[in-house]
Amino acid sequence: MTDLEQCFCPNNQCKDYGLRGQGNIGVRGKYGKDKSRDLLHCRTCGQRFAATRASALFGIHLPAETIRQIIHHAAEGVGVRATARLLGLDKDTVNRVILRAGEHCARVLSSLLKSLELTETQLDELWAFVKKRDVLAAGRTSRASTDKPGSGRPSTPHPDF
Repeated sequence: MTDLEQCFCPNNQCKDYGLRGQGNIGVRGKYGKDKSRDLLHCRTCGQRFAATRASALFGIHLPAETIRQIIHHAAEGVGVRATARLLGLDKDTVNRVILRAGEHCARVLSSLLKSLELTETQLDELWAFVKKRDVLAAGRTSRASTDKPGSGRPSTPHPDF
């Protein structure tokens, strides 16, 4: 069942366009091969639309569980061909779902970042990565002493103990 409070009218001519929780969205019926997807409508302008209209799932003719599995496999680092074999799908279908989900995430993230209206940005992670790379590169070029604790050699107890 679709959470109607999270849905909004996709018609940019509607006065309730993009507004959530206004009570203007209702379920008009079901659609799809097994009639499991909700067809919604805006009570303000009469526009009908799919519940998945503003999601990465819109227009993909796969069950939501299969799409979830594809995205989960991609997040875990499983390759496209391996995912296709595991789920019994064509590799082009898997690739299309991954690309569509990635593009959708990029649009959502871009929208969220723009709405923050930031004036400054701090790049700690980038600095830490560059700094670490410099330290690793310096460690390879110079022969550090192996007599220090933590160098792999057992440390000898201090004579005062």
